[in-house]
Amino acid sequence: MGHVVVMSLSASLGLVSIFLVDFADLFFISLLGETALAAAVGFAGALLFFNQSITIGIMIAMSALAAQRIGRGEEDEARRIATSVVTVGMIVGCVMAALFWIFAPQLLELLGAAGETKTHAVRYLRIVVPSMPVMVLAMVGSGLLRAHGDARRAMNATLAAGAVNAVLDPIFIFALGLGLDGAALASVAARFAMMATALYPIFKHYGGFAPFDSAHFRRDLAPIFAITGPAILTNIATPVGIMFVMRMIAPFGVATVAGFAVISRLIPLAFCVIFALSGAVGPIIGQNFGARNYARVRETLKNALIFTGVYSVLIWIVLVLLNSFISDQFGIRDEGRTLIFWFTAVVTPLYFFNGVLFVANAAFNNLNRPLWSTGLNWGKNTIGTIPFVMLGAAWFGGPGVVIGQAIGGVLFGVLGVWLAFRLVDAFENGGADPEKGWKIKLMRPRATPPFSSPRG
Repeated sequence: MGHVVVMSLSASLGLVSIFLVDFADLFFISLLGETALAAAVGFAGALLFFNQSITIGIMIAMSALAAQRIGRGEEDEARRIATSVVTVGMIVGCVMAALFWIFAPQLLELLGAAGETKTHAVRYLRIVVPSMPVMVLAMVGSGLLRAHGDARRAMNATLAAGAVNAVLDPIFIFALGLGLDGAALASVAARFAMMATALYPIFKHYGGFAPFDSAHFRRDLAPIFAITGPAILTNIATPVGIMFVMRMIAPFGVATVAGFAVISRLIPLAFCVIFALSGAVGPIIGQNFGARNYARVRETLKNALIFTGVYSVLIWIVLVLLNSFISDQFGIRDEGRTLIFWFTAVVTPLYFFNGVLFVANAAFNNLNRPLWSTGLNWGKNTIGTIPFVMLGAAWFGGPGVVIGQAIGGVLFGVLGVWLAFRLVDAFENGGADPEKGWKIKLMRPRATPPFSSPRG
């Protein structure tokens, strides 16, 4: 348990700084006293989250492919594959930035934005999205540092982004009188700071990148997309679900959208330790799985679930006590205030099951079943979200939307952890091949022990 706690808390420090960037933007914008501006940041944030999920998938490819070569002592090969990943990332980043810049009005209309709120959101997006290639460089640089085992410098990059955004937000928004545009420009500056902080140690300490080679690049595309494809597919499930929820929230008015924008930024900040938990327990599960120590794999899963439960209860108590304070600080009124109350009182404890699903996904990713994570994530954000959110909206209005969204987390969290324990049992009892195969016997075999010897 101690190992799980230490790894989760240390990993969460870097995540906090990333989430604080968005949180600071919304907080300072809310001080302007215009609900439409806060709602605009909420709509824009849903689309930016989609972009960020794609960059995380590319970062995962960088970390995995470079780490394999570094582990084999092939430093030149690591630099070469890093160049290929950066090239792919820059192409994807530029294409996505162009598409989101051109189609920003249409994308926001799909989410339900209209009128003044839509106008503000379009302007905000069109300032931020051109920096998506910069964000890609920052994220893949961070992934390369982690591949070298340099978690401290990787964390410094995210801390630099948070610090720059926190300093520049009040200067740009208030001192220079730029308002919403100032918040967007501060976010762009934070991305440049993260990129510089991530890339500088790569060139100083690890030899930088290899020169681009078209022949090697074509050869590298297959292993790169073998990792980025499933990773991106898994990551974008969550923003797709959030965009649907945003679409269902929009008809309830600007105040409700502003309240949901606060909730959307409060969730990752409050539960960043649980988000970090999945990355922290993954290596522990992977190491013990590699050693075929299934008892330790099972113990790690149990400890992670206990930690998730204790942390969720503590956060629930804190958010219930701070419910009115949060609404006051962000200037949330009327329906938005009601939405935040229902979220803190009813929905927050249900996020325990989201944490359970994160743990299960970490297990699948390290037990040679990564597509199980993909399937569960998409299941939760489609059949676990759409019908419950629609029913919640019809029966209880805005609060019903966030409650309905949480119900899907309960169902798929329980399903995910049940499958994770059954998979470990199947490995231990010969019902599944640790190296390959999709089918497992979900019940323990009644037959002979696996290593019994003949008598006589």
